[in-house]
Amino acid sequence: MTLRPFHLAFPVHDLAAARAFYGGVLGCPEGRSSEQWIDFDLFGHQIVAHLDPAAKPVAVANEVDGHHVPVPHFGVVLAMPDWEALAARVEAAGIPFGIAPHVRFPGQVGEQATMFFRDPSGNALEFKAFGDDANLFAR
Repeated sequence: MTLRPFHLAFPVHDLAAARAFYGGVLGCPEGRSSEQWIDFDLFGHQIVAHLDPAAKPVAVANEVDGHHVPVPHFGVVLAMPDWEALAARVEAAGIPFGIAPHVRFPGQVGEQATMFFRDPSGNALEFKAFGDDANLFAR
C-alpha cells in the first residue's frame, strides 16, 4: 500500500504570521488560500491554517521520557537528514524549542530523534526521525 498524504486543519489567530512561519521558517510551499485560510504542503501532507482571531493554545502536557510533551500536537516523521536540517533551520530562525532536539528512548526499540516547538498561534508541533523507519510502530 502506498502511503497517502494526511490532511489537517487547525486554528491560527493571524494568517500573515502563519504564512511567515509555515512558508518562511518551515519552508512549506503554499497552495490555495483565501482571506480565511491557507493551504500548506508540509513535507507532502496538506495542512490548512484557518483564521480564528480568538485561537488559544491548549495547555496540557503528558510526561514522556522525562519531558512534558504538549497535547495536542502534530508534525511529520522525517528522514534523519531532513530532521537535522529542519532543526538547524528552526534554531537559526530563533524559534524557541519547547523540547530541544534530542534522542528519546536511546538504545530502545522506539529510539527516535525528536523536537517540539510552537507556531505563532501557539499550536504545538513535533518532528521526529528514526534511524530505522521499521521502528515507527515497533513494540
